[in-house]
Amino acid sequence: MATEQKTVDQALSVEERLRELYKLQTILSKIDRNRDIRGELPEEVRDLSDHIEGLQTRIAKFNAEIEDLRSKTAQARVKIQEAQAQIADLQVKLENIRNNKEFDILTKEIEYQNLDIQLHEKHINTYAREIEARKADIETAEMQVIERKQILADKRQQLEEIVSETKKEEERLFAEAKEIEPKIDARTLTAFKRIRKNSRNGLGVVYIQRNACGGCFNRIPPQRQMEIKMHKKIIVCEYCGRIMIDPELAGIDPEAQN
Repeated sequence: MATEQKTVDQALSVEERLRELYKLQTILSKIDRNRDIRGELPEEVRDLSDHIEGLQTRIAKFNAEIEDLRSKTAQARVKIQEAQAQIADLQVKLENIRNNKEFDILTKEIEYQNLDIQLHEKHINTYAREIEARKADIETAEMQVIERKQILADKRQQLEEIVSETKKEEERLFAEAKEIEPKIDARTLTAFKRIRKNSRNGLGVVYIQRNACGGCFNRIPPQRQMEIKMHKKIIVCEYCGRIMIDPELAGIDPEAQN
């Protein structure tokens, strides 16, 4: 592998490597533009999918809460039935009391059972209100799911149309980029990719425009411009770190910039 890389390094001059590097930059910029056309659609699709999943989880939670409230309601009704049966037994006993003490005990027990019934009825009413509230929450969430699914379907269709239009071109561009990469030495290629990654506009190689860096537009001294034009070594902008080439190497007529 080292021998192969050395052969590549020796085979191409600095000028040729810079030319190939600029070709690679041009191809990658076209790919970037295709992705810019998609804009925020992929992220919007992901966000909508996550939001729908969250709503569906919420609906499932509300349904579980309703089932729990219905279970509590059923238990409360059983308690009421038990209390009513107890009252019926106590009233039978009242008919056979022998003294005032027994009468007081039985009447107090009946009063306690009635209070217990009232408490369970209050709970049942509270459960009923909570069930209705959860049903309203479910209805609202289900409407939101329907709306979000429609928006998601539209966004996915837009994204699929854009991807379909650009897919073949991207595949061709990626293939061209893969053909160029082996022509550039590993160190320069790695530096180029690092610069591109850190660059807001994805430009790792720029040509001089009106005596300034084509990336950050800071002025380049004449002596530095002369060194760039000589193609003897790879020169980066001291301000933005981008690799710089002269316009002619990029196929640009210098006169056209004036």
